[in-house]
Amino acid sequence: MSYPPLRAVLETVASYRPSDGVHGSTARARPLSANESPHTPLPGIVEVIERAGSLVNRYPDPGCGPLVDAIARSHGIEEDRIVAGAGSVALLQTLFQAIADPGAEAVYAWPSFEVYPTLAALAGVESVQVPLADETHDLRAMADRISSRTRLVIICNPNNPTGTVVGHEELREFIESVPPTCLVAVDEAYYEYVRGPAVSSALRLCAAHPNLVVLRTFSKAYGLAGLRTGYLVGDAHVVERLRRACLPYAVNTVAQQAAVAALGLEEQLLRRVDSTVAERTRVRDTLVRRGWEIPDSQANFLWLRLGRHAVGFGEWCAGRGIAVRAFGDVGVRVSIGSAEDNDQFLAAADEWRSAGRTATAGAGRPRQARKEAEV
Repeated sequence: MSYPPLRAVLETVASYRPSDGVHGSTARARPLSANESPHTPLPGIVEVIERAGSLVNRYPDPGCGPLVDAIARSHGIEEDRIVAGAGSVALLQTLFQAIADPGAEAVYAWPSFEVYPTLAALAGVESVQVPLADETHDLRAMADRISSRTRLVIICNPNNPTGTVVGHEELREFIESVPPTCLVAVDEAYYEYVRGPAVSSALRLCAAHPNLVVLRTFSKAYGLAGLRTGYLVGDAHVVERLRRACLPYAVNTVAQQAAVAALGLEEQLLRRVDSTVAERTRVRDTLVRRGWEIPDSQANFLWLRLGRHAVGFGEWCAGRGIAVRAFGDVGVRVSIGSAEDNDQFLAAADEWRSAGRTATAGAGRPRQARKEAEV
């Protein structure tokens, strides 16, 4: 049988596959795989969503005017420096498409957000993946990989899936070293969970660097993952051109109005973030006391580098009704959920070790050997 001649890259890119047991009519697993907020929407947001539902027979505001205005007021910046999109992922896709001249390269750390390689491949951009060093961005190595073909550098800060961060001064020095012909995108999807004193948002650097853009989302701290809303901040000239590449009406009416409401309830939502951070500390401290090697996460998840044991541990948790995110033979990411869900995960982790499994893939090996295994 013959088929239409679709692009060859579609034979090699993998479709995104959520963890088993989270979606569908039989979903019962404790959802610790997708880095969502464990809190149900605030009543004020639910009311706005209900009212917005009566308007869905009409197209949404294509420029997301009230939302962009609310974001601008929240950050104290001009509206022409902001573009909204259907989640920060949609804006990342726009970035890849916007720099995709023939031969273009994108440099980013690895492992990092698992969608970067797919977006690059679909845009026809060559990926240059730079291994992490001790689970953290190796900015010096990334700078060395920038070439005359590099059009985009992505820094995921905090990094997904490891939760580690790049300090403000280190980030500033790196951005200053990047040629102005190369766009730098700092993906701050988890910034609201950061408590490290040396870390601050790259938004502070945008005014001095026209080639810098920062991405944020309403899916995590603001609890609107089901509505897919995010935004990008950058130089007005860059933003104006990115707006041309965005699909019209991409952010639906309900999502726009819910995001505006969330910004109006930011104080309450950030108190919920504080509770998630407290749970993050509790869960990590418990695991470390029990012999696990866990990086100091600044996001709403923890990273377990388990190497060849990663898939097995993911299946072990799934068998106990807990959905976590396994990354091949690299590691497992565990979202911070409700206290009850977290306790169930800790119990499963204890059972794993009691059954004679290993807590870490790198324990007992020299540091250099672990770095080589990460490549």
